[in-house]
Amino acid sequence: MVAPDQIGWGKSPKPEIHYSFQLLAANTAALLDHLGVGEVAVLGHSTGGMTAARFTLMNPDRVTHLVLEDPLGLADYRIGIPPQSEETLYQHEVHWTDPAVIRAYVEGYFVHPKPSVWEPLAEVLVRVTLSPDYPRWARAAALTFQMIYQQPVRYEYHLIAPPTLLIVGAEDHVVPLGQYAKPEDAARLGDFVALSVAAVGDIPRATRTVIPECGHIPHLEVPDQFLAEFLPFLASRPD
Repeated sequence: MVAPDQIGWGKSPKPEIHYSFQLLAANTAALLDHLGVGEVAVLGHSTGGMTAARFTLMNPDRVTHLVLEDPLGLADYRIGIPPQSEETLYQHEVHWTDPAVIRAYVEGYFVHPKPSVWEPLAEVLVRVTLSPDYPRWARAAALTFQMIYQQPVRYEYHLIAPPTLLIVGAEDHVVPLGQYAKPEDAARLGDFVALSVAAVGDIPRATRTVIPECGHIPHLEVPDQFLAEFLPFLASRPD
């Protein structure tokens, strides 16, 4: 298994550059080349779902299976969310430092939150805000939010060639930059169940699973149910 820590996230560098899903996908391909890995099954969660879709579109003969787990990009966020300047997004991120607010945000990813599951995720974000390097992290976050907003993959779903499994939590309503949308637009853009119906109809070889009583991170909230869908699909032979 290869789990790349993309530039702009985690412990990877956070340069002040123009981020693109094409860049992230190209970096991933270069990493696989370096490791001597040829064909791959690709799993992308949340923002990673947009990267996984772009990687698959750029490397259709390399991807044997594609799994999109609660992926962002099921809609074009430009239709319903007004554009925001980089500085506006940066100011929001650099002042997003209240531990209680951060913990409540992460807990909201789960329908039945277990502290042992969500608190470590929140703790990482809280600790990042205490770093003297936090402004650089906030700038990278602003730039990557612009990437999500400005570079939709939704219109290319019909070009995705490999067998695809779309897994969504029935209670997932995450909308990047949703705080800038009208409530009715945020509700539409965060309706993963309805959006996934349309998406699976456009991806030629796609199947869809909705996990009840589950939020944005099925592999952590209900790992057994997630694996029950993921592993058989991964073991299936492409037609």
